[in-house]
Amino acid sequence: MTAEDARLIVSAIVGIALAVGLIVKGRLHPFVGLLCGAFTVGLLAGIPTVDAAKAVEKGVGDILGGTGLVVALGLSLGAMLQLSNGASSLAHAVLRLTGDRGAPWLSLLAAMVIGLPLFFETGLVLLLPITMAVAASLPEAARSRDAAKLRLVMPALAGLSVLHALVPPHPGPLLAVNTLGADLGRTIVYGLIVAIPTAILSGPVLSRFTTRGITLSDAVIEAPETEATAPNLWLSLLVLLMPVVLIASAQVLPLLPASLSGRLGGLSAWGHPVLALLVTNLLALPLLFGRRMMVASVQERIWTETMKPAGAILLAIGAGGALKQVLVTAGLSTLLARWAETGGLSPILLAWMVAVGVRLATGSATVATITTAGIMSGVAATTGVSPEWLVLAIGAGSIFFSHVNDPGFWLVKSYVGTSTADTFRTWSVMETAVSVLGLIFILIVSQVLA
Repeated sequence: MTAEDARLIVSAIVGIALAVGLIVKGRLHPFVGLLCGAFTVGLLAGIPTVDAAKAVEKGVGDILGGTGLVVALGLSLGAMLQLSNGASSLAHAVLRLTGDRGAPWLSLLAAMVIGLPLFFETGLVLLLPITMAVAASLPEAARSRDAAKLRLVMPALAGLSVLHALVPPHPGPLLAVNTLGADLGRTIVYGLIVAIPTAILSGPVLSRFTTRGITLSDAVIEAPETEATAPNLWLSLLVLLMPVVLIASAQVLPLLPASLSGRLGGLSAWGHPVLALLVTNLLALPLLFGRRMMVASVQERIWTETMKPAGAILLAIGAGGALKQVLVTAGLSTLLARWAETGGLSPILLAWMVAVGVRLATGSATVATITTAGIMSGVAATTGVSPEWLVLAIGAGSIFFSHVNDPGFWLVKSYVGTSTADTFRTWSVMETAVSVLGLIFILIVSQVLA
């Protein structure tokens, strides 16, 4: 390592540490903390202030230009499914298909179906109250109310968490796909191959051991109530799967025979995530709300529920993109690529380790994904590893050991009613299992499909 390399590493560590300190100790919004960290990295790495400012602008623009619309449209679709009671009816339908013994497995399935187009927080808000209500009606609840609840809650959380980390069009994986130049269709397919066994082991299987002897208190947070009559079950399912089908169809098109793909070429445009989600949003209004879609109060509530989280999310990921771009401009991605090429360390393992470090420091899976994807942007090209596997490795590392600096930790604690210690024992252990098992399956499957 040269003196310049050492200076670069120290600059990155100090900048990220400052951002973490401002967010965690200073209680600043991640938007401000991450911007301060970005300029600190530039200053310490010797980047002229004007160039650092340009890198910040480029980083914000690249992230919001590539995924900002997807984030906003995904939030609006989630709000529609929530306010129409469409997601609630889907979850109840899935969970009614089984009895006591199979309930945890159906809870996992419900989470993985409902979680496909929804953000983690939205899926959690929708699903946890439903699983709590279903758990209370199970025969086991008469013997152990808390155990029955946790046996359904933990698989649901595992399903939501695995999708959030590994499967586009969730924002983290989608951000990494765009940054690393990965193929979206292959990333979805590989992500599902890894996600299913990971969710099974970290959800229904692991919860048998982590939930024993835990006592729940009343939940601090309750899900918002809706007065709407649930739409037809099949219409809700259509809205849920439509963006996934549209996006997947565009990825499958190149695999078809030339004569057929030529006639269906127009479908590729409809598979772009922005257009797919926009079309789904427009069709979801009449399908989920019927004539009520024209009522001003309904429209106002949909977009209020959309915009409340959108501002904070977009500002945070934009500032994360700024920090990422300054690190890239400083040369950190080139340095790591050189280490991966000459140091004998697997690029997949390196991507996971960097994401774990940023995750533990910032508490944000999205920030960990953005930062690590930018840092690792040069690794795929120099090492020859498929960028799709780097995307998944970063996603797995980005959810390692949720703890007190992760808003998700407190959200789960408040909804489930666990103590802080028991939230570590259940939620934090499960997140760590998803991260580690995800990495193991990524390493195995990437060798099998190589």
